Amino acid sequence: MSLIKVPVLLFVLCFIASLFASHVEARIRHYKWEVKYEYKSPDCYKKLVIAINGRTPGPTILAEQGDTIVVELKNSLLTENVAIHWHGIRQIGTPWSDGTEGVSQCPILAGDTFTYKFVVDRPGTYLYHAHYGMQREAGLYGSIRVSVRKGVKEPFAYDEDRSIILNDWYHRSTYEQVARLSSRPFQWVGEPQSLLIQGRGSFNCSILSTPNLEAGACNMSNPECSPYVITVVPGKTYRLRISSLTSLSALNFEIEGHNMTVVEADGHNVEPFVIKNINIYSGETYSVIVKADQDPSRNYWAASNVVSRPLHPPTGLAIFNYYPNHPKKSPPTTPPTGPLWNDTGYRLAQSNAIKARQGYILPPPVTSDRVITLLNTQNEINGYRRWAVNNVSFTLPHTPYLVALKENLGHSFDQKPPPENYDAANYDIYQVQKNVNATSSNSIYRLKFNSTVDIILQNANTMNINNSETHPWHLHGHDFWVLGYGIGKFDPINDPKKYNLVNPIMKNTVAVHPFGWTALRFVADNPGVWAFHCHIEAHFYMGMGVVFAEGVEKVGKLPSSIMGCGATKGH
Repeated sequence: MSLIKVPVLLFVLCFIASLFASHVEARIRHYKWEVKYEYKSPDCYKKLVIAINGRTPGPTILAEQGDTIVVELKNSLLTENVAIHWHGIRQIGTPWSDGTEGVSQCPILAGDTFTYKFVVDRPGTYLYHAHYGMQREAGLYGSIRVSVRKGVKEPFAYDEDRSIILNDWYHRSTYEQVARLSSRPFQWVGEPQSLLIQGRGSFNCSILSTPNLEAGACNMSNPECSPYVITVVPGKTYRLRISSLTSLSALNFEIEGHNMTVVEADGHNVEPFVIKNINIYSGETYSVIVKADQDPSRNYWAASNVVSRPLHPPTGLAIFNYYPNHPKKSPPTTPPTGPLWNDTGYRLAQSNAIKARQGYILPPPVTSDRVITLLNTQNEINGYRRWAVNNVSFTLPHTPYLVALKENLGHSFDQKPPPENYDAANYDIYQVQKNVNATSSNSIYRLKFNSTVDIILQNANTMNINNSETHPWHLHGHDFWVLGYGIGKFDPINDPKKYNLVNPIMKNTVAVHPFGWTALRFVADNPGVWAFHCHIEAHFYMGMGVVFAEGVEKVGKLPSSIMGCGATKGH
């Protein structure tokens, strides 16, 4: 054996040994959850929320890369179904555990218990949340924190690790909101009443128009709505895993007087960059490194503010508490108000600043096999206001696609493929369009297994003059490379020449900015059926989404527990 081959052999043996060791060390982590309605006052206003084991946000799932998560979920909502999506977990080999009602499973019926089982195959910051109707905004959500395997060193250092979910909060129930969105004439749900940081916010009870509400319905001294406290020790360094699960709002988050270094996005290491505040869209997760290096004699504000919408609730506030100061000691300063709500350039620049970290770059394929352009439009169909993609408003079928395709129940959804593009030459994205060919469908895109797919998200004007909204798009079952952003109409000849093929970040959720476009690339290498949709609750409910199917013939035998609805009742 030559001297050259010996080190190679040793490397291979060590690699195999490390794989075996990590396989042996992987744990099965069991969680037993009960989902039910409870009265809570997260922003001082008492309302029914959907809680897990009495909590909202629900319990944080803590795991190590390679662990198996088993969640035994009992639906005690009594009068409605439920499903939970594990946001950012790719579900490789377990597409039936994605938790998307109508796509990967039938809903969990009232009174039933359902078991989710899946592997967390990558370290990073992830989420879970309801994926049935608009239940997410009733409080059914939580964090998933996956650490690196023992012995593996991360490329950034910190003393402590914290998870913080940002949210917006409505006082109307999801039932009321759905009724408004489905009415004719259309009634918009309006802006949220408050912003929550880790499930806590503050609503000004004195502005209520009916002061004679049930006693205690709004109580600003309720300890449930006292500000969330982030306690730090002077001189220590903290990893804050900042996530957004807003129903509507794009947010900006900052900690008064402190710089933040962005190091992770959606489970992927970022080439570090320092910022004063971070823009975060619904479904996104970021890790930022913060050092407790300011004057320790006082506390500081942590603040979330709405961007991209002119009307919005007051600033969401938490306290960045320097130990041993009292955690309820309010900072002596005015809370940060964030950047201008309509500064699209600022937000676009921050989006462009997020690159894959050197040493952790997985380069994308140089070319793609298929390009699908998705124009985001707002239409009226038979007098009902709808969101649409290429003028097709998405509707979920009664039979989950995964079951329909695997069990050859093709009659259960529209077999005509949806459009791959729009009439770009004649469509003015800056004008209100009549979109007379608008329609609804539950058809899907079938992708060739292992093919490389480009998605161009094109934003346009809504049905209101001079208005284009920010849309965060989330892809189930995959991460994608973010190849580029632009303002205006995408140019299929020249814009691809500007793609970042060197160090693009991989993500599972990304924003398309007002009157702009975002280009993504992914490999269709995960057998299953996967939703791709706007992560704004009302927008997806109103039809802003599509579904991709790939390699379904490679999916193993489906568990009977995901069936029982639509055409699967006899299975």
